[in-house]
Amino acid sequence: MSLAPELLAVAGGHFKKHGLDVTLQPAKGTSQAMQAVLSGVAPVSRLGQIDVMTALTTTKQPLVNIATPFRTSAVRFVYSKRKHPVERPEDLVGRTMGVPSEGGNSDKVVSLVMAAAGLDPKECERQVVGLTPGTFNLVQRGRIAGYVVSVDTANVLKDFRIMLNRNPDDDEFDRLFEAGLDDCALVSGRSPYFMCDREADSLMEAILSVLVQLRAVDELWAVGVQHNDGVTLGDAARRHGGRTQASLRQLAAGQRGPGGFPEPVVEADNISVYSWAEVSDWLRTEMGDDIPQVDRSLALADAAVKLACRARSMHRESEVRRLLEVA
Repeated sequence: MSLAPELLAVAGGHFKKHGLDVTLQPAKGTSQAMQAVLSGVAPVSRLGQIDVMTALTTTKQPLVNIATPFRTSAVRFVYSKRKHPVERPEDLVGRTMGVPSEGGNSDKVVSLVMAAAGLDPKECERQVVGLTPGTFNLVQRGRIAGYVVSVDTANVLKDFRIMLNRNPDDDEFDRLFEAGLDDCALVSGRSPYFMCDREADSLMEAILSVLVQLRAVDELWAVGVQHNDGVTLGDAARRHGGRTQASLRQLAAGQRGPGGFPEPVVEADNISVYSWAEVSDWLRTEMGDDIPQVDRSLALADAAVKLACRARSMHRESEVRRLLEVA
């Protein structure tokens, strides 16, 4: 998300419009990006503000700041507002903050925040942590007060969610953590869920592995996988961006197009709800619309989990399992 200006300039043809032939080259951190500029490999690079100031003052590197794409900082402090609020510099005293690397940009941000408030930065311990939603569990358990991440990573914390039938207690949470759910954050409440970001060969494999690890606790199971696949034709038009609701209504009714528009998954009270994955796939393959392909894994996993829950409540798991094998 933080690179949206550059990506938009390329995708929208704005660089080309001004006679610029620009190639974006990924760099792993400010140090590598800075070296690319100093060595002449790249004429311009995106660098962390603090690292640039450090390079200018300590090593006298010949760098020139030509623009600042953010009016505010591009880092975020992630913490638990209910359990361990970190709302002012004084809240960091005597606490431990998680950072991606020792001495890096995030580490320096913590020091600057404390120093600006007249506090000794050494009064806040730093601990190097990973940058997955599971790191938030360290905050919930009180092991760290919070952690510092880029705005991109902070938004990654809103990944796929496994809805639960109940809230696990502290002992059960520990067992789940040890079973492998250390990369998922538990969000408690009336509708508890695990917020997960897991590396796997596919999204379906990632979801499946989480469901298997939930078995570490008796009488705890998934009741759904959150997704936003269901859409009305109005919703579909807004997601598409290039078709109107009226156009989609004509396609759905067979008044235009080749026919075969996906059937609604739900119809009630004159409202038809469609699968966006099915609609977008049809529009792309049958109408040639230039829209991204949608991964159907979340919607499919949600349907499977809900079917399993219904079978369990009726004590007919074996019958449903056999049905799926032969269907």
